[in-house]
Amino acid sequence: MDQRDLKGNIIELQSNIYLLSIIGEVEGHEALGDRTKATKYEHILPSLAMVEENDKIDGLLILLNTVGGDVEAGLAIAEMISSVSKPSVSLVLGGGHSIGVPLAVSADYSFIVPSATMVIHPVRTNGTFIGVVQTYRNMEKTQDRITGFISSHSNISQQRLEQLMLDTSLLVKDVGTMLDGKQAVEEGLINEVGGISEALAKLHQMMDEQKQN
Repeated sequence: MDQRDLKGNIIELQSNIYLLSIIGEVEGHEALGDRTKATKYEHILPSLAMVEENDKIDGLLILLNTVGGDVEAGLAIAEMISSVSKPSVSLVLGGGHSIGVPLAVSADYSFIVPSATMVIHPVRTNGTFIGVVQTYRNMEKTQDRITGFISSHSNISQQRLEQLMLDTSLLVKDVGTMLDGKQAVEEGLINEVGGISEALAKLHQMMDEQKQN
């Protein structure tokens, strides 16, 4: 019934809605291990361009269950999703952690199931860290890019995001905040608590409204 491409992340539904799943870790320029569930951004970007170009596609549904991953790759996907002219709805299932937060808010409208969580924390780096002023400034700029994107695509302020990122009272041995579905909506990160039926109903509504305009 459904037509699945070779990448496995995009499914074309009979209703002309494309389903994009972002599962596991967002893989960047370095390949992850064979045992790691990952979403490869070099597969997602061309597919999103195709969604924009294909006249048979009327809407985009994004399913998210990610622990985060590569910042540059995640932001690239988020920017692509936000620039698609066709209606888009995201649904957070399980988790939308770290770089998964901008991915969740990049759609035109966002849902989260009650049991899902979203973790907001400062930018981290892997490998050798050079402890000089320039390195810290670069990390601050990267963090500003993330918080700026999130605040411009949701109802939470950049100042409040930074407060949640630097909270020391919620995560053991770490800095940041974990929000469940209801809390994510209360903070203004996500538009609404709901599941697949609510997400599809909203997307169909948005698609009908666009056709009428």
